[in-house]
Amino acid sequence: MNNKIWIFDTTLRDGEQALKASLNEDNKLQLAHAISRLNVDVMEVGFPVSSPADFRAVERIAQEVKGPIICGLARAVEKDIEACGLALKPAQQRRIHTFIATSPVHLQHKLRMSLDDATAMAVRSVQQALKYTDDVEFSCEDAGRTPHDDLCRIVETVINAGASTINLPDTVGYVTPDEYAAMISYLMNHVPNIDKARLSVHCHNDLGLAVANSIAAVQAGARQIECTVNGIGERAGNCSLEEVAMILKMRQDHLNVYSDICTKEIYRTSRQVSQICNMPVQPNKAIVGENAFAHSSGIHQDGMLKAQNTYEIMSPETVGVPGNQLNMTSRSGRHVIQHRLTELGYHAEDYDMDTLYQNFLALADQKGVVYDYDLEAMIYFDNQTNNDDHYQLNFVHAMSNSQTTASSTVGISIGGVAHSEAATGNGPVDASCKAIKRMTGMDVEILEYSLDATAKGEKSLGKVNIVARYDGRNYHDSGLATDIVEASVQAFIRIHNLIHRTQLISDLKQQRKTG
Repeated sequence: MNNKIWIFDTTLRDGEQALKASLNEDNKLQLAHAISRLNVDVMEVGFPVSSPADFRAVERIAQEVKGPIICGLARAVEKDIEACGLALKPAQQRRIHTFIATSPVHLQHKLRMSLDDATAMAVRSVQQALKYTDDVEFSCEDAGRTPHDDLCRIVETVINAGASTINLPDTVGYVTPDEYAAMISYLMNHVPNIDKARLSVHCHNDLGLAVANSIAAVQAGARQIECTVNGIGERAGNCSLEEVAMILKMRQDHLNVYSDICTKEIYRTSRQVSQICNMPVQPNKAIVGENAFAHSSGIHQDGMLKAQNTYEIMSPETVGVPGNQLNMTSRSGRHVIQHRLTELGYHAEDYDMDTLYQNFLALADQKGVVYDYDLEAMIYFDNQTNNDDHYQLNFVHAMSNSQTTASSTVGISIGGVAHSEAATGNGPVDASCKAIKRMTGMDVEILEYSLDATAKGEKSLGKVNIVARYDGRNYHDSGLATDIVEASVQAFIRIHNLIHRTQLISDLKQQRKTG
């Protein structure tokens, strides 16, 4: 049996169905190019008959994206298959994917027809699709809840009709891995012409088993996995492309199969899908989550410093992440603090570890995460949180409406001297930040801006987090207020104080060298 597992990406078809708003043509094309760089075998890019916009998007992707087989979805009805064939015509390699439900519950309540009638429709749809391409995939919708003998009957018939890929989806995410593997094995052993088609699986994640079911199916003989980037899709989502790709890579010794996915493109593609689809990736998401290669436990961090494979089974660079991250939190041990200070150029004689570590724990309890500039400040100041801020907010008065340009007047004290400045901008936050920049003379670039509510309801506080860059270094801080503009200004002022403290530290370092 061939040991290659085909990766069938359906981010732009099944994945898009989960979005609050459909992607426009340009966005779909942009993501199609990104997904093609993953080196997927098949890319299902839409449902052409569903709308003129989707037809145009499929047609444009078929014309412009090279590499993967470009696939479109069609119900087992004539107009769907015709639309699919026409939209896919420009593609160098094309596939029509047609389907009909086969489970008793779908046949009775949705289609209101017999299995014989559904089989006849399936045969007609496969034969029609073959007029446009010799690569036809047929899916038994809700295969997971279809009696095995019924599946065998329709699968044998559509293979005889010319289908070269047979998909057996767990449409509602119902089955368990052992059940799914048993279903695949049953078909492998009871469909006489099964060797003339590739078996495919398409799993949903309603019970959190989509990836496990897909791998179980592979072990039973399936050779195509249908999946999406970040696992997006209907309801709880689809099988996650990045997870199955890395399972196949990391456990090839056990599974004895492989895929052709370019894993170094995974992280970048994940970020593009997240941003364009407006679907944030949960921090603890396997492979691509913010915490996937982050270590906060002191025991784990100590092990990582001694040998990376103590607590990482794969390197972050394998999936395109720049490197692992040792989060400095109250759970971090002295070894991690010392290691980070050594990386920053400090020696053991530059600080008292006992005092430093106690100050570190106090600050970590207060802030949650301690950053490099915090560590450096603790070396030069007994307790950096007690230092008077060089920049202090006195007032902010912002105005904005839909008819005029937003404006803001901000008052701050710089080293105890009061200043005020007015500015206009794209919004009240932008105008306020411009006013602050004019007073400080510092061109601080905001890299990331996020807003969260601390509670539900109208009276909740707004917490603004800002990551900014100045003089080649990143800084992070936050502001909290019932007014979003005030919270933003607070965060921006605090970042200026971090920069000022860093500059003081740099001066003290220089004095130490020359002294």
